[in-house]
Amino acid sequence: MTSRPVVSVYNSTASDVSVAKCIPMPGVFSVPIRNDLVHFVHSNLAKNRRQGHAVFHLAGMENSAESWGTGRAVARIPRISGSGTHRSGQATFGNMCRGARMFAPLKIWRKWHAKCNTTQRRHAVASALAASACAPLVMARGHRVEGVPELPLVVDNLNGENTKSLLATLNKFGCGDDLSKVRRSRQTRQGVGKYRNSRYVMRKGPLIIYGDGNENTRRAARNLPGVDLCHVSRLNILQLAPGGHLGRFCVFTESAFRGLNNMFNTKRADWNESRSGYHVPRHVMNCADISRIINSDQIQSKLREQRTSVRAHNKTKKNPLKNKQMMLRLNPFAKKRAELIAKRESDRHNARAATLKAKRSKAGRAAKVTRTKRDQALNAGLVQSFADADAIIAEEIRQGAYVPGESDDEEEDN
Repeated sequence: MTSRPVVSVYNSTASDVSVAKCIPMPGVFSVPIRNDLVHFVHSNLAKNRRQGHAVFHLAGMENSAESWGTGRAVARIPRISGSGTHRSGQATFGNMCRGARMFAPLKIWRKWHAKCNTTQRRHAVASALAASACAPLVMARGHRVEGVPELPLVVDNLNGENTKSLLATLNKFGCGDDLSKVRRSRQTRQGVGKYRNSRYVMRKGPLIIYGDGNENTRRAARNLPGVDLCHVSRLNILQLAPGGHLGRFCVFTESAFRGLNNMFNTKRADWNESRSGYHVPRHVMNCADISRIINSDQIQSKLREQRTSVRAHNKTKKNPLKNKQMMLRLNPFAKKRAELIAKRESDRHNARAATLKAKRSKAGRAAKVTRTKRDQALNAGLVQSFADADAIIAEEIRQGAYVPGESDDEEEDN
C-alpha cells in the first residue's frame, strides 16, 4: 500500500524531467494488497479465453472387434477380428489397450469458462493498483524502474503525434530500460505452440493507462513492443497482474489518474452510478505495530498485574548423590570430604609427575644404565652356573656314577 498525500504530475513537453503540479493521491492506492485474491481472480478470468477442443468422437473405436468370451484363459476384452497379421487378436476399445480410446475423452461441451464475483474482481483490481505504486513489488516482478523518478508515474499528457514522440517521452522518464528489456526478450515459443498463430513470446513492459482526454495515445503506442494500453474505465486484472503476479509497471495520464476516484470510491457517501454500493476494502488494523499497541499506556492501564505462583512447601525430592546442595544439607562434611579427595588426587598426580621427571633426568637415566648392567651380569652368572651344573651331571652320567633320584641329601635323611 502507498499512503502519500500527493503525487507529482510530470510535464511531458519540457526538455528535462520537471514537475508540472501535484494532485492528491487517490484512495485506491491505500487499500490492502491481497496476493491471494489477485491470484484467485486471475486464475478464473484467464479461463475465459480458452477455446473448447475435443478428440475425435470415434478415436480408438474404429475397429471390428468382438470379445472371445470365456473358456480361452484370456481376458474378455474385445479383440481385433481377422487373421494373418500381428494386429488380429489384439485387445482394443478399452483405455488400457494400445491404440484404443482414452479414458473420459475431452468433449466440446466441457465447462471451459469460469465465473468470478463482481466484488471480488473489483477488489482484485484495487489491490493490483495499490501494488503498482510499491517500488519493491514492481522491481521484484522484473521491471527496470531504477531511472523512474516516482511511482506511480503520472504524466500530464501523452497525446503524441506519432510513436516516435511517445517513445522519446517514455525514455525521458526512465522507461527506456524496461522497453529495452522487452525487446531483448523476444524469442521463439517452445513446443508445437509456435505453429498456432503466436510464434514469438516476449516479456511484459509498461502499462499505459489513459483517460478520455488522451485520444491519440492508443494510436501512438499500439506499435511499441511490450507496451499495453488500457482505458481507466476498463481496468482488468489480466493486464494489471499478468500471470497472477502483482507489481505491473503502470504509467498514468493525469486524466486517468484523476478518474480513479470516480472508479473506486473511498467514502460511503460517494457512490458511483456504475458501481453502486461498492466500497474499496479497508485494512483490518489501521496500525499494524502490535508491540506498540500492547505497550501503550492505554492498554497497560487496563491490564491486571502479573500473577506469580508461590509454593507453600517443596514437594520435589532431589537426589543427594546428584544434587550438591541437598548433599550439603544432609551431610555438612561432604564439602570438606570432596576437598580432601581432590587434594589427595592432586598430590598423587604431582608425585607421579615428579617421579617421571626424576626418571627422565640425566641422573635417572644413568642409574637405569647401572641397574641394567647389574641385572645383565647377574643373569649371565646364573646362565654360567646352570651350564657348569649340567656339565658335571653329564660327566657323572658318562662315568656311570650318577643314579637319578639319589643324592647326598637323601643319605643324610636316612
